[in-house]
Amino acid sequence: METFISLFGNFNLIDMLDIVIVAMILYRFFAIIQGTRSVQVLMGLLAIATMYWFSLSFELYSLNWILKNFLDYFFIIAVILFQEQIRTALAMFGQMSLFGKKKLQAYDSQIEEVVLACSALSRERTGALIVFERNHGLLNYSSTGTKLDCSIHSDIIYTLFQNNSPMHDGALILYNNRIQAAGCFLPLSKNIELDRHYGTRHRAALGISEVSDAIVVIVSEERGKISICLNGKFYECEDEKDLRRQLRNNLYSTNSPYRTRKEGASV
Repeated sequence: METFISLFGNFNLIDMLDIVIVAMILYRFFAIIQGTRSVQVLMGLLAIATMYWFSLSFELYSLNWILKNFLDYFFIIAVILFQEQIRTALAMFGQMSLFGKKKLQAYDSQIEEVVLACSALSRERTGALIVFERNHGLLNYSSTGTKLDCSIHSDIIYTLFQNNSPMHDGALILYNNRIQAAGCFLPLSKNIELDRHYGTRHRAALGISEVSDAIVVIVSEERGKISICLNGKFYECEDEKDLRRQLRNNLYSTNSPYRTRKEGASV
């Protein structure tokens, strides 16, 4: 008890700042790897650390020697295993202002390219599914498609969703102002209350919005209508201007989801 009191007796503002900074770094790290295969890698590393503790406690010398040599190179191994997440984290810090908010102009160019492509696809009644990845990592879904890692351009988006394209049935995932992958498979929503007129494309959009903070743009193949899906809700866009406005409000916002003039349909 005295040790516990003495510990907090020496606690000061510098210690509090230290804890807050470490907590923020860990929060960012776990937010980035959420929804990716890196979670399984992290669990594997934790299992190895647990085995090392057992080897020390029960004097398992052979196992201890193997794990000790492994842990000596832990930092290098972690950098190799999490290189994508480290790159993503550095990019996120680079896109943040002094107060931690993303610069508003970060999404301007990609919004315009997506709006132009969706408008053309809507006129031709060609289906499309475009995912804006935000804080929650979608690398495990990107890996199901064809990796592109190219600049976002309306002509590329338009071409990828043409019926003669081998990737037109999958989703396009955008992140860090790049087209990360095309033809990606997304999890379908298991919501049994979903309206029957929604097809597979809309169910996939709803499914990814239920497991992440992604914003999804859907172009209906049957009706040519454009809608946005986030946080398990659909928001239908009246026209090109409405699509642009909704994307800006949602992508720029760091708070609650943008409310359209008409309340988003709950599903």
